[in-house]
Amino acid sequence: MIFNPDDTKPIYVQIAEWIETEILNGHFQSDEKVYSQYQLAEMFTINPATAAKGLNLLADEQILYKKRGLGMFVTTNGKEIIVHKRRSGILKQLVQELVLEAERLNISESELLEMINAARNKEGSQ
Repeated sequence: MIFNPDDTKPIYVQIAEWIETEILNGHFQSDEKVYSQYQLAEMFTINPATAAKGLNLLADEQILYKKRGLGMFVTTNGKEIIVHKRRSGILKQLVQELVLEAERLNISESELLEMINAARNKEGSQ
């Protein structure tokens, strides 16, 4: 992943979201160590303090926890916290925007559902 410095989201938030996605995709399990701030800084050519801020954001949300001298680890219910956060926040907002845009374009509910099903089927076949 390449972070977009021109994005409206700060880079540390992009780092946190990337780690969340890695957890959701199963690349990190409960009680498994995640990348250190220095590994993230090297991977993405960013300042270690920026990477640390992203990690600390996830620790504040209880997705990660610190083991002194060992690093950051995924909490037992970290994945569930991310799912709940994204369902109630990001996904809900995207659906609202989608429905508003469909209304502006005079797209019926059935046509919109067909478009959603087609997108799901396409994604499932890849």
